[in-house]
Amino acid sequence: MKIAVIGSNMIDLVTTVTRMPRMGETVEAPSFDMGFGGKGANQSVALAKLGGEVLIVTKIGDDIFGPSVRENFKKLGMDTRYVDTVPGMSSGVAPIFVDAEANNSILIVKGANKMLAPEDIDRAAIEIKKCGLIILQLEVPLETVYYAIDWGEKNGIPVILNPAPAVELDYRYVRKVSFLVPNETELEVITKMPVGTMGEIYAAARSLIKEGVKNVIVTLGAKGSLLVTEGREELAPPSVVKSVDSTGAGDAFIGSFAYYYTKTGDVLGAMKTANRYAALSTTKPGTQKSFATLEEFEKSGV
Repeated sequence: MKIAVIGSNMIDLVTTVTRMPRMGETVEAPSFDMGFGGKGANQSVALAKLGGEVLIVTKIGDDIFGPSVRENFKKLGMDTRYVDTVPGMSSGVAPIFVDAEANNSILIVKGANKMLAPEDIDRAAIEIKKCGLIILQLEVPLETVYYAIDWGEKNGIPVILNPAPAVELDYRYVRKVSFLVPNETELEVITKMPVGTMGEIYAAARSLIKEGVKNVIVTLGAKGSLLVTEGREELAPPSVVKSVDSTGAGDAFIGSFAYYYTKTGDVLGAMKTANRYAALSTTKPGTQKSFATLEEFEKSGV
């Protein structure tokens, strides 16, 4: 089943730090790396590496990064007909800072991603209609995300919405998605409820169901992932690994969840497998480069 990923791409600029500098301070950092990223691109890459058929709808700049982003998608076998170049604009970039405990802080410069518009969905409509699932995130204009949700509903194609980076959302649209997949921070922003304990996380997720959201999956990092629906609450257990860099783990989860869910129709089973796939990605540095192929994943033992 082909899956449409409508969203962002970035170039990740990853610096490992012993600590973040204070205002006005210069601190030496141990290392730097550069790689492909962006939530839409990351999720599509996880899908493609597992063997999924992917249509990617995104915008790149006419700078030195744009052609390499397009070529990366092509090498992974994606349908890149709707990867469009925006003249006079930079590609998206994401400076990322990773500490010794594998925690990360990220800045986002959207660049050409800001230009992804509803018209781009209309232009790709014939191909999107051939897909069995649409995946969306929030690194592109919100009006485009809402348009895609409406489009998916009108055309009978289920939608996964990853509400990241976190913003307040209009429930008139969120109710239309098949799966809302926030992490704890995003859950807190969307619901305006505390998420400091598991009890609070459950309560916040339940509040979304009361608002009419069909399925909420909360990614909890080292605690696994939580499924909350009307009348159902289940925790998918985590995989214990030695993490070195958690950057992109949430995207690895969503891409792999989409792959296994469309294969099996088993939500909880797909979550459990996605927990393992995301955990494996944290054992290597970087974002997309840390995502395993299907063969690597099956041999990993995670």
